[in-house]
Amino acid sequence: MLADTRVTAFLATTRAGRAIAFYCDTLGLRRVEESPFAVVLDAGGVELRLQKVETFTPQPFTALGWRVADVAATVDELTSRGIAFERFPGMDQDQRGIWKSPAGARVAWFRDPDGNILSVTEHPQAARRKR
Repeated sequence: MLADTRVTAFLATTRAGRAIAFYCDTLGLRRVEESPFAVVLDAGGVELRLQKVETFTPQPFTALGWRVADVAATVDELTSRGIAFERFPGMDQDQRGIWKSPAGARVAWFRDPDGNILSVTEHPQAARRKR
């Protein structure tokens, strides 16, 4: 029933101004609208709604991620924009913070201003096309 419909992604923010600066200025997403309840962004054709909330406790897992063609280049670009990448105990991450999954995907994680964990992932198919 929902297989052919578009998905809307949701994240929470306690400070919309900081979230807008991060998602629009740092990550390059386009702001579509803002209301007293949410900031709506275009994330590559997916509607991302940043819900304005009074309090929020971020979850300890990835809340939102992007598929990228070259994770190392993406990490380098985001690092140059001031983003710090997360390191997790027990994960064999390289000097950039990139982890290679058993299936071959390469993943790096970072946080938004509210502490939501975000990721960029290069899937093995993208790596083969890159060569």
